[in-house]
Amino acid sequence: MSDFTNPIPAKELTMTVLMTPDKANFSGNVHGGALLKMLDEVAYACASRYSGRYVVTVSVDQVEFRQPIHVGDLVTFLAAVNYTGRSSMEIGIKVVTEDVKTRRSTHAVTCYFTMVAKSGRDSVSVPPFVPETGVERRRNAEAKLRRELRTDIRRRLEEIKEEAQY
Repeated sequence: MSDFTNPIPAKELTMTVLMTPDKANFSGNVHGGALLKMLDEVAYACASRYSGRYVVTVSVDQVEFRQPIHVGDLVTFLAAVNYTGRSSMEIGIKVVTEDVKTRRSTHAVTCYFTMVAKSGRDSVSVPPFVPETGVERRRNAEAKLRRELRTDIRRRLEEIKEEAQY
């Protein structure tokens, strides 16, 4: 047994991946779909580590592709728990690319995943997230706002459907 303890808090996860040609689109950049798959895997890893449970993706918000990602770039996914509900967690992910030749880093993508902890088919409680730093408090407030906006959008869409008598 190892004496190693993970220096990264369970509420955070960092993963770095080399972008290879199998992830490229016809322009030679990393395909958005390939990146979304990796983002989902990172969100899963962060949420399952935090909750100690298997998790499922419920929604993906505000995927902002700010800069293209190129084959050959080192891509670092910085994930953190921003908010928890009873069984849900918002995982924020910032993607930073590094050109290994020039050592230039770029903030390429930001997005937010809502994950739900599961046991079989049932959702299960997760540990409450208590923000400790100014950055965590800001992220938590922003996550609460995104949650309220999603709820408001769902309500408004239902009103439109009722008015149109779908």
